[in-house]
Amino acid sequence: MRKFQQLSVIILLLVLRLYGKPIGWQGELSGWYGLNDVASPNHFYGIRYLPALTFHHTLRGDHNMDFEFSLHAFHSGRFQNFQKCESSQEIKLYRLWSRYSTSQFELRIGLQKINFGSATLFRPLMWFDSLDPRDPLQITSGVYAVLLRYYFLNNANIWLWGLIGNKDLRGWEIHPSLENQPEFGGRIQYPTPAGEIALSFHHRKMQLNERLLPINIFGQQTGIENRLGVDGKWDLEIGLWLEFTISKQTNRLWPYTWRHLGNIGADYTLKIGNGLNLLAEHFISEETNKAFTAGERFSISGVSFSYPIGIMDQLQGIFYYDWKQENYYRFFNWRRTYDRWSFFLMLFWNPETTRTNSSPSIVNNFTGKGCQIMVVFNH
Repeated sequence: MRKFQQLSVIILLLVLRLYGKPIGWQGELSGWYGLNDVASPNHFYGIRYLPALTFHHTLRGDHNMDFEFSLHAFHSGRFQNFQKCESSQEIKLYRLWSRYSTSQFELRIGLQKINFGSATLFRPLMWFDSLDPRDPLQITSGVYAVLLRYYFLNNANIWLWGLIGNKDLRGWEIHPSLENQPEFGGRIQYPTPAGEIALSFHHRKMQLNERLLPINIFGQQTGIENRLGVDGKWDLEIGLWLEFTISKQTNRLWPYTWRHLGNIGADYTLKIGNGLNLLAEHFISEETNKAFTAGERFSISGVSFSYPIGIMDQLQGIFYYDWKQENYYRFFNWRRTYDRWSFFLMLFWNPETTRTNSSPSIVNNFTGKGCQIMVVFNH
């Protein structure tokens, strides 16, 4: 994979030199500090920079060429009583892709973000990213992929993709993909009265999770997974959507062959003050040995609100309830935005161990009770 990265950078620089066009440079610098009551050390801080080089060239007519190269550089740490600081730092690729596009066609190759679907809080179709709806900056790692999209004149569209070199867990996955084995799939999206409906498919080879099945006991275990997803969204008096996936996992040791993920949601903006947007979703996860039969399951309900106080200030709240563990998740966020600066104050009160798709990261440690401040500068 390192050779692929080096080759991609070389090709990018050669193309930019060939066309002799100006390169755009932009970036996002953020810093944060927070504390919670989960464990010692319970104070956390960090700084992160996402610099990006972009390039656009019009070939002829509506034919275009675009490139993006960006890094994810961060330093973070934890401490207790300003002593015993535990820190880490890393610089890694964040995006590295090139794209050829027309008004109806797109071909994108490289390290990129791929996401789709209708849900917001709990996304069964979160196959290639790990976005947390509570993250104010919506940062997520990309995947190494080739993506083709074609848009028909009636707003229908078709996607085809192939992936390789991705070994990290994504979204709701239990088992990671085999890094050097190709994955492939596609999606068809079609307009309907007042909305749209889509069908998605993905095939991959996976390695059973080493934390659940240690290699020193079971050896390296692999399997095959096929996923099928259906989603739709309609704008009626209120916004309505649904998202459902079914996965078949073939392996020798994992006790469940089938996995079902489902979500149904709605949103509506009340004419209160500047407009209060309310959103609700219900999510179900189930593992079973037979398709479309009951098995081991859990469900989570979520609601969120968003209210603009004025031009610069916005309030947001997100609340979950885990019906099986009888746990509540609470999150509040106040945001003030200027031309280049953004300020966030986040308060949270959650279980010490979470069941949501997003685990604690270097930035968002939303376990237990606590608070976090964040300052962001964009250029």
